[in-house]
Amino acid sequence: MSDAVAVVLMVGIIAYALFGGADFGAGFWDLIAGGAKRGERPRALAAHSIGPVWEANHVWLIFCLVILGSAFAGAFASIARTLFVPFSLAAFGIVLRGSGFAFRKEVLRTSSRRNFGAAFASSSVLVPYCMGAIAGAIASGRVPSGGKTGDAWSSWNNPSSIVGGVLAVAVCAYLAAVYLVGDARRLDDAAMVEYFRRRAVGAAVVTGFVAFAGIFVLHDDARYVFDGLTSRALPLVAISAACGAGSLVLLVRSGYRTARLLAAGAVAAVMGAWGVAQWPYILPTTLEVSRAAAPTATLVSILVVFGIAAVVIVPALGLLFLLDQKSLLEADESVVTPPS
Repeated sequence: MSDAVAVVLMVGIIAYALFGGADFGAGFWDLIAGGAKRGERPRALAAHSIGPVWEANHVWLIFCLVILGSAFAGAFASIARTLFVPFSLAAFGIVLRGSGFAFRKEVLRTSSRRNFGAAFASSSVLVPYCMGAIAGAIASGRVPSGGKTGDAWSSWNNPSSIVGGVLAVAVCAYLAAVYLVGDARRLDDAAMVEYFRRRAVGAAVVTGFVAFAGIFVLHDDARYVFDGLTSRALPLVAISAACGAGSLVLLVRSGYRTARLLAAGAVAAVMGAWGVAQWPYILPTTLEVSRAAAPTATLVSILVVFGIAAVVIVPALGLLFLLDQKSLLEADESVVTPPS
């Protein structure tokens, strides 16, 4: 039973990486788009793309926290106590990011729009970095079991956490660029298709480089996870590498639709590989999933609720994304119509 709930938790983490990650990545491209005139069009496309769905993307974060806190309370207590600082920074960043995105469209003064835009964009880098640092702290065994508190600073400022944070930012930027290529094509904006195609290729190369460098870091700093990645999780690692390489080739050759699917597959596979590599531990190498699990009645309740959510909520989210991709939701006409 605990294994099934752990799989559900990993499904939520992968979903948040695919949807919330692309959401953060759009903010990354907003941050480096340039001055007001130069960056106007890329920022408008990014805002148009995430506008209808950005709140829904973060449902997966709440889902993961609820599952972790309900099904694996002891592990959740250790993680929350040890990694209070990056969790707080991430929570602050999510609130700041949402406020900046919402208010930037409403204010009239250029200076105010610039300030809110900076809050949105900078938080879009801060949050995924903190999430990646948290993952690195867990993978490297720096979170003690038994509800104990690890070091508040070194637990998330170490080689594994730094690589995890940088990799998370790179993955978000990569996903967002690939998705934005598709959105620009849907809006018949050839200039933005080429703009984000070049950035998607660059982000893919950077992400691959960081992931390759991370192998050596994990070898020295998170040996259990490294051993898992090079043995039982190796097929998923290979799938991720193949999908990433395929996506890169298709981006170079302008095969955008399939590139989008392969990019998502690469990220989903590498996230799944992390879970398999860490198995059977929820906190390597001190707390196994079976020992951390709540009583059977609680686990059954979680699975029942998950089943109901899969039937009721997932189709609603699917409909939202479908309407968005078919441009049937309310949009800013200045964004939808490319400049002549």
